[in-house]
Amino acid sequence: MRLCFPMPARRARAVPLLAASALVIPVLAGLAPTLFTGGTATAQSAAKPQGEPRSPEGKRYLSQPLVTSIYTADPSAHVFNGKIYVYPSHDIDVTKADDDLGNQYAMRDYRVLSMDRIGGPVKVNPVALDVKDVPWASQQMWAPDAAYKNGTYYLYFPVRDKQLDKNGLGTFRIGVATSKSPVGPFKADPKPIAGSFSMDPAVFTDANGASYMYFGGIWGGQLQRWKDGKFDPNGSDTDLGQDDQPALSGKIARLNPDMKSFAETPRDVQILDEAGKPVLGGDHERRFFEASWVFQRGGKYYYTYSTGDTHFLNYATGDNPYGPFTYKGHILKPVQGWTSHHSIIEWNKKWWLFYADTQLSNKNHLRNVKVTELKFAADGSIPTIDPFVN
Repeated sequence: MRLCFPMPARRARAVPLLAASALVIPVLAGLAPTLFTGGTATAQSAAKPQGEPRSPEGKRYLSQPLVTSIYTADPSAHVFNGKIYVYPSHDIDVTKADDDLGNQYAMRDYRVLSMDRIGGPVKVNPVALDVKDVPWASQQMWAPDAAYKNGTYYLYFPVRDKQLDKNGLGTFRIGVATSKSPVGPFKADPKPIAGSFSMDPAVFTDANGASYMYFGGIWGGQLQRWKDGKFDPNGSDTDLGQDDQPALSGKIARLNPDMKSFAETPRDVQILDEAGKPVLGGDHERRFFEASWVFQRGGKYYYTYSTGDTHFLNYATGDNPYGPFTYKGHILKPVQGWTSHHSIIEWNKKWWLFYADTQLSNKNHLRNVKVTELKFAADGSIPTIDPFVN
């Protein structure tokens, strides 16, 4: 394991959260935060450096949390009817120690964030789905995603089932729930999506109307236990330990028109190096770990993902939704905290990266969602973003 942030040695007391009704405008680079409380906007001056939020190392943050009334992470952002909706994990405080299985990430419900514009007030909506309302689920509602089709909103979510493994934990499956509102409440189907496994669903709809689900994650996400197409309850807790072999790949499956089932058997999303060879398992700065996200721009498909234990967000490009995708570089350098899970959308003729760090708590399992502009060079490459500024 290569942990860039040994957080237990750096933890600080969690910052008290604002009242649940508080709304926050995100701080983009150079903008002062504005706090909305009780319907009144009060600008916080950026002219007072001594009051400016700083990391434990004294660095300035590129952006500020979207909301501070709850902890949020793994933001899947979408534009529906001109409005921005963010579907994050809802972090909760627990006493569990950090481990490779992710037991410290004990989330049990989802709450949707909504805003009319980037930089505007953000609303924390009521509970959209609770684990107790998913008949087959046991615990840990991790990173979700959403989609819209024909008047219905679909919420896709990974959660452990009730079949326990060697660690006394359920197997991750991917469920689907529906609503007529983008913020819910959502009603879950009685069973997980047939053929689904692991975590981090991300649904991409192509210009021709076909929708695809990308999913998977190693370590706590259990992808390494599916290497032969069948779940091994006694398999590795991390990866396959084959550094000189092609890395484990995230998965893709085209969805049926009902948006609730796979139209095909999931297949690998292969990431190639500059020589056209598969990225190897030992290449922890380039190999896939979790957090697939796909978008199309300039005739190219961008496959973006997290490297996990080296804490980068990466991107690779290809000519179709299935790939293969050729590795191109880092999107985001390591943030404060362990995980980097993201989404990318186009809004108001610009592109935006949603991500999370641990600014509010300095604890790995208590995160806060942020947003910053994502830029492209003339050749379609993405300049690397530093989550801190000098």
